Amino acid sequence: MELPHEIRAQLEDHVARLRKEVPDVAASWSRVENIHLTLKFFGNVEVDRIATLSEAIDRAVKDVAPFEIEVGKTGAFRSQVLWIGVSDPSGTLTKLHERLGSEDRAYRPHLTIARIRRPEGSRRLVDAHQQMKFEPVAVKVNEVILFRSELSPKGSKYTAITKHGLDG
Repeated sequence: MELPHEIRAQLEDHVARLRKEVPDVAASWSRVENIHLTLKFFGNVEVDRIATLSEAIDRAVKDVAPFEIEVGKTGAFRSQVLWIGVSDPSGTLTKLHERLGSEDRAYRPHLTIARIRRPEGSRRLVDAHQQMKFEPVAVKVNEVILFRSELSPKGSKYTAITKHGLDG
C-alpha cells in the first residue's frame, strides 16, 4: 500500500533526526519514496503469473470497504531492522493478508526505515529510534497495489503493476 505525502514527510524528518543523533552507525537507510506497507511478499514471480496474482488480489479485496490504519510507534527486529509500527484497529489489514495466503509466522505490519549493517553502535541507534517520538497518524486505505521490486546496487526500485480499489 502506498503512503500519503504527510507520512512520507514525517518519516523523512524522523530518519534525518536519527542520522544526526547517531551518525556513525553502519546502516542502510530506506529511501522515503520507496517505503510502503507490504501486505504480502510473493518473492520471484514469473511474468506469466502476474495476471493470476492480479486476479487473486481482486478476489481478496472483494467486498472490502476502505478502512483506516494507524502509523505510529517505533521499534526494531533483533537490533537489525528499524521500523515504524502500523496498527490495524479494524482487523481488515490482517484479513486481507490472510486472504492472500497464510504464512508460517504472524503478520506484523510495519514500515522498514533502516537495516543495520554492523553491530558496532547498533544498540545506540536502536535506543535513539525507540525513544524518539513518531506522532501517530491515521491513514485511510483505499487500494491494494501489486508492486514489482527490483534490486540493484543503488537500492530497490518499486514499480506499480496493478491497482485494486476497495469499494465493499
